[in-house]
Amino acid sequence: MKARVVVGAAIVRGDALLVQQRAYPPEVAGRWELPGGRVEPGETEPEALRRECVEELGVEVLVGARVGGDVALRAHLVLRVYAASLADPAAKPKALEHKGLRWVTASALDRLPWLPADLELLPALRGLLSSVH
Repeated sequence: MKARVVVGAAIVRGDALLVQQRAYPPEVAGRWELPGGRVEPGETEPEALRRECVEELGVEVLVGARVGGDVALRAHLVLRVYAASLADPAAKPKALEHKGLRWVTASALDRLPWLPADLELLPALRGLLSSVH
């Protein structure tokens, strides 16, 4: 059976990464993650990421290269993260489906309570942030 894919967006602006705080389900409420979601049948991973960012943040993104490797979420489900930027640099992302949003610098990444899958990607995210300036 082929693994289903969940895509995540590592949206960078300046020296900061956009992260969102889960509102539900209760067992993960308050934890932080990257925006994104499941790739639907017939969608490419970049198409899914663009759709998810519009649904979750109300903004269009430009999808770049992969960040880090596949992260196993559970049997037959993997997370793949892509670098991204706001299509309109002046756009203001909104927490449409989450408790809150925050722009964080590399030095602040370790201070957030991350979801386990996103926590695995912190070294790659730090590398992404250090490469943009």
